[in-house]
Amino acid sequence: MVMKVAVIGAGISGLTSIKACLDEGLEPTCFESSHDIGGLWRFKEKPEPGRTNIYQSVVINSSKEMMAFSDFPPPAELPNNMHHSEVLQYMRLYAQAFKLLQHIQLQTTVVSVRQTLDYASTGQWEVETESRDGQRETRVFDAVMVCTGHFTQPHLPLKDFPGIESFEGRYFHSWHYRNSEGLQGKRVVVVGIGNCGGDIAVEISRVAEKVYLSSRSGAWVVSRVGQGGLPADLIGTSRMNLMIGRLLPSWSNMMLEKHLNKAMDHKLYGLKPKHGFFAQIPLVNDDLPNRIISGRVQMKPNVKEFCGSSVVFVDGSVIDKVDVVVFATGYNYSFPFLPAALQAKCGYRLRLYKHVFPPALKQPMLAVVGFIHGLGAVNPLAEMQARWAARVFKGLATLPSEETMMKELEKDTVIMHQRFACSNRNPIQVDYIPYLDSLAEEVGVRPNIPWLFLTDPRLALQLLTGPCTPYQYRLTGPGKWAGAREAILTQWERVLQPFRTRVVPEPESRPSSRRGHFVMFTAVHLT
Repeated sequence: MVMKVAVIGAGISGLTSIKACLDEGLEPTCFESSHDIGGLWRFKEKPEPGRTNIYQSVVINSSKEMMAFSDFPPPAELPNNMHHSEVLQYMRLYAQAFKLLQHIQLQTTVVSVRQTLDYASTGQWEVETESRDGQRETRVFDAVMVCTGHFTQPHLPLKDFPGIESFEGRYFHSWHYRNSEGLQGKRVVVVGIGNCGGDIAVEISRVAEKVYLSSRSGAWVVSRVGQGGLPADLIGTSRMNLMIGRLLPSWSNMMLEKHLNKAMDHKLYGLKPKHGFFAQIPLVNDDLPNRIISGRVQMKPNVKEFCGSSVVFVDGSVIDKVDVVVFATGYNYSFPFLPAALQAKCGYRLRLYKHVFPPALKQPMLAVVGFIHGLGAVNPLAEMQARWAARVFKGLATLPSEETMMKELEKDTVIMHQRFACSNRNPIQVDYIPYLDSLAEEVGVRPNIPWLFLTDPRLALQLLTGPCTPYQYRLTGPGKWAGAREAILTQWERVLQPFRTRVVPEPESRPSSRRGHFVMFTAVHLT
């Protein structure tokens, strides 16, 4: 009998989970509460409570090759850092190519997931759903994949800001932000310097009288544009770079911070954080330095209190006549449909083995996919999690004992808290390539680079010294894709293609001029 799998959510994690199930011969049914696929990347004109949200101008931080589906390269003509509408377009192409849409039930909300009475022997789950018209239905599934993300519940810690209840202006969480309409000529304070806070401060500063960006801890700022104008995340993100970083971690961190400060002195700009670069996800923003140097954005420390229409900061400085405050203070993660026992924590993180499986389950038939962070695109991480989960469900991959998983989880949590600046808002961060490789080992798809140097040195060199694009995990093993090698060898062509909208002609050769310069150069050196 074919195993039936419930997939909750039809964003990127949900789509890759549906495909992973189909690849393993499972029968997925995806429940999506909204009227369309896309999750985070579907822009909503009006905020929809309980769902992820983005603002109108959002451009993805990762370049298209780094965030690609591993067996479906993005069209060459798409820009390297796509607008949210283009990300959604790419997702639709993927869903159509692999016939995923027929497995998705839209406008169907999952109300609860609970073990069946005979779960100990069957591993099955009862999934209760509610349709748009309020009708409820309970169905039994052999396995469940939770793909709802973690940007659904805005964190608005008003108790940390004395006087906010009597603030004379307007305030709201960044989850509600759409665009800068209505903020023309206003004095605006943005609290929080994550990627949302940085983007919103920059955008509002183009129309506001003045924007003040308040940060408690500062941030390292990186650009999407790297050396030679190429996508920054394609440079310095190879396996070779990883090896150097592991051999010389302090030196690598120092050199990277030196490079960033050469472009913009973070201390001078009021941005320098206490943590090292690799300890926390950096702020990706191409425009913030320009807005600071032009005075349109002014950096401020943490807010101490509100007094009428004034904002008082911890350094004693005061900004009067503030019209609007935007709290870019992150999100709380929530899985209200799951049993409380499955939401237990280890440190700040959920108690999940390799961030996927609850160790306490007697039968490993529930997986959390996409609840992960690393210095890179989430999409490849979620896809690898889904591929692994599908093979565990089918019995083609096995998990260690509960005791072994718990020991590894606790050890991993200690190391994670030592290396990264984790918190309730940022509960998880992993080493990007090592985490991918660890799951690839479980699936049986980690590329064997030493062997490739003997059999296909051209490809091996790309894997070692080039960017670690997702196609590497389709070269061998379960889910092997015949086009993976070609996708890797042609990835730079897809990077360059969007730039070719105006071809700059080569300068005409002038032999006589070159001879003249040579004679002049020679004459100068002979005198």
